[in-house]
Amino acid sequence: MNAIDPRPVYARATEQAAALIKTVRPGQLTGPTPCTEFDVRALLSHVVGGTLRIAVVGEGGDGLAVHPFAEGVADQEWAAAYDEVRARVLKAWEADDRMTARVRVPWGEVPGSAALSGYVMELVTHTWDLSESLGHPLELDPELAEFALGIARRVLPDERRDEQTPFAAAVPAGEEADAYGRLAAWLGREPLSRA
Repeated sequence: MNAIDPRPVYARATEQAAALIKTVRPGQLTGPTPCTEFDVRALLSHVVGGTLRIAVVGEGGDGLAVHPFAEGVADQEWAAAYDEVRARVLKAWEADDRMTARVRVPWGEVPGSAALSGYVMELVTHTWDLSESLGHPLELDPELAEFALGIARRVLPDERRDEQTPFAAAVPAGEEADAYGRLAAWLGREPLSRA
């Protein structure tokens, strides 16, 4: 189990993501993202769907049965859709026993604290993806990136990645990289300006 309770960190990550999603304008939805298989609309769909998945896991359900993409969300409804699943996920993980309960997530059966920590990493990374796509309309919390990077380095060492790993091989971050730049690089992403 992690020494740090991931719940407050995850809650902060959802607040940051929600604030950023509220800045998305309709004309940006087809724009590119550093997550090369997604445009902004697909990235939003994945953030909402992935949040629903971890909510179902926290509720004791089978998160793997939940498609990690939201369908049927109108272009102007992404912020509301995220706020709805965000409230659900935070409620689902409130109880302390959820931290030690064994849960199934895409990378295996793990204690709840490890599952939620993994989803902190995913959400913070996709928040950077979205921020990069939108031209960085808000300042991102560096502490969230440091937490996510610590998780990423522990669970995704570069030498153990293969075609099954949902993140590409690490790329050089550059000496000027901040915590988000180092996180993105560790997970195989490059800023759009360099891509």
